[in-house]
Amino acid sequence: MTEPRALPEGTAGPVVTLTAAGAIDATYRLPVPIERGAFVRASGWEREVSGKGVNVSAALRAAGVATAAVVVLGADDVAFAAQSPLADVLRIVTVPGATRVNTSIIDAGGATTKVNAPTPPLTPAAWEETRSAVVGACRALAASWLVVSGTLPEVTGAEARIADVVRAVRGAGVRVAVDTSGAALAELVADPTEVALLKPNTHELAELVGRPLRTVGEVTAAARELVARGVATVYTSMGADGVLVVTDAAVIHARAVAPAVVNTAGAGDASLAGFLHGLGGASGGRAALTTAAATAASWGALAVSRPTTLLDAVEAAPRAVVTDEPDPATRLTEPAV
Repeated sequence: MTEPRALPEGTAGPVVTLTAAGAIDATYRLPVPIERGAFVRASGWEREVSGKGVNVSAALRAAGVATAAVVVLGADDVAFAAQSPLADVLRIVTVPGATRVNTSIIDAGGATTKVNAPTPPLTPAAWEETRSAVVGACRALAASWLVVSGTLPEVTGAEARIADVVRAVRGAGVRVAVDTSGAALAELVADPTEVALLKPNTHELAELVGRPLRTVGEVTAAARELVARGVATVYTSMGADGVLVVTDAAVIHARAVAPAVVNTAGAGDASLAGFLHGLGGASGGRAALTTAAATAASWGALAVSRPTTLLDAVEAAPRAVVTDEPDPATRLTEPAV
């Protein structure tokens, strides 16, 4: 085990993110524990343009990384988005109507209850405009990474496919990181050779391999199955158990203790941003992966201590303890069963 390492000075190249199912995040704080069926007035609330890729870009921007967030939003909310502190990095694809609202309720006991609105479908024209916006943003920034995050919506008469986006940026030297779930993730891992980085959480990884994950060794074995299929790096977020990074040559665990647990929404996105920042311009050597894992754990722990979804500063991120080749028998405090 190494000593706790300070937040590293990253050298990440420009990062473009795609959020095909953008959202307005509404966060309510309650002065009492939540009670089913009760009426209670919130003690505070915030509303912000969000979505997983937007959250990643917010954290990267806070660290000084050049980034652009391609996001699909309803026309009714474009004026609101223009007032966002992230307005300069948003690359909005506009569709008719209102943007879906995702609601987080944080009660006095510290529990976060999250209700996400359904993902509206896109027309083929809107999906094509979204892909074009991604290509344009990657070219404009000379992007090193494209991060495809969150739910991929249905396209009228078809499905939005990650492969469509990967093909659009292939050949431009852009590495692709994917953080999605469900059918889109299952389709991707059937042929993931174009994906440089895959970021499931333990529950998504358990679903992919079709078995419970209760120990670090079981998470490692599941991640290695994806590496064997062609993914260069599998980075698994494990909640309070930290992060586990697996390649064909390394297994690295990192964990940081959160100053407080206030709001868990967006913590995985901040963690992914930290991984890319820590990885910098490297392609996956052990030293770079160690730094990336440490930064991911640090930023994720910081994010859960903040009241809102977006991370707007990273200087206070706690230090992470990094373990090379962790004990596989270590049991998870948050198993995926």
